Amino acid sequence: MENKEALVYTFISIFISLQFLFWRFIRPRFNAGQTRHLDLPSHTPIVEGYESEKFLSYMIRKSKLVNQALDEAVPLCQPPVLKIRETMRYTLLSGGKRIRPMLCLAACELVGGKESTAMPAACAIEMIHASSLIQDDLPCMDDDSLRRGKPTNHKVFGENIAILAVDAFIALAIKHTVESTSLDVHPRRVLRAVLEMAKGIGTEGLVAGQAADLAGEGMTAAVMGGIVGGGSDEEIESLRSYARCVGLMFQVVDDVLDVTKSSEELGKTAGKDLISEKLTYNPKLMGVEKSREYADKLNREAREHLKMFDSDKATPLLFLADYVVNRQN
Repeated sequence: MENKEALVYTFISIFISLQFLFWRFIRPRFNAGQTRHLDLPSHTPIVEGYESEKFLSYMIRKSKLVNQALDEAVPLCQPPVLKIRETMRYTLLSGGKRIRPMLCLAACELVGGKESTAMPAACAIEMIHASSLIQDDLPCMDDDSLRRGKPTNHKVFGENIAILAVDAFIALAIKHTVESTSLDVHPRRVLRAVLEMAKGIGTEGLVAGQAADLAGEGMTAAVMGGIVGGGSDEEIESLRSYARCVGLMFQVVDDVLDVTKSSEELGKTAGKDLISEKLTYNPKLMGVEKSREYADKLNREAREHLKMFDSDKATPLLFLADYVVNRQN
């Protein structure tokens, strides 16, 4: 037990240090130099009929389970921690599509694992995502005032508390993964999953400017699900490749929506990425038709990476790819 606690606190110390480096030195440079993409009408068809209805039911069911697990993972408590917990819950439980946790759960089940086995990791990924949203909205970052149709976290609780919530989320994500993952999962798999998360929020992920998009977090989610589910190295790498394609699709669509939808439709400030030149895929370089072709290519590639798996078990991940390409907010 002492070794387990030591492991938790060691990782917490590492991630808080990473956060400091991110805030102080690295992220401002990316704000000045990043570029993203434009107008991509959704055109990749989602399978319709009975199978589509089954997938929508799947998404609703998984989302409810994830929301319940998140609510239990960050309970309200007594002062002085109460204020931080309120701040965390404000963003964590404010809605969202829960695509990242679904990727984690579906990947775990794809390699033969149980939903309950991957739920702690799925929650941890959503905690990391929530921390990135709070962080990106801060005045020193993107300076945004609207998120998911509500005032951004720092507008409600203040910048100081919002920053503390970001650190608290990262620490809790590590702690929750280590302590709440089933004892049936070998400790080496848990450690490997945590290290995967570390890459996703370290210099290879969050600090590299990927936090706001599915490319980094989604890849981490799918890989963590495959790891705790007991997947082989080959299966885990296939999931990594699949999630990388889905993440890039998410970025393309996200940039399209930023310039084609209103703030009311998006639930966040529309057009801001274009104004700040933060679009990943510049339409002047690629164009609309090329963007469409690229999205189709990514979807085909994502499917190719799942061919080694049982087709029935892979269906949720195939539908998730279509959902990402066709989403409207």
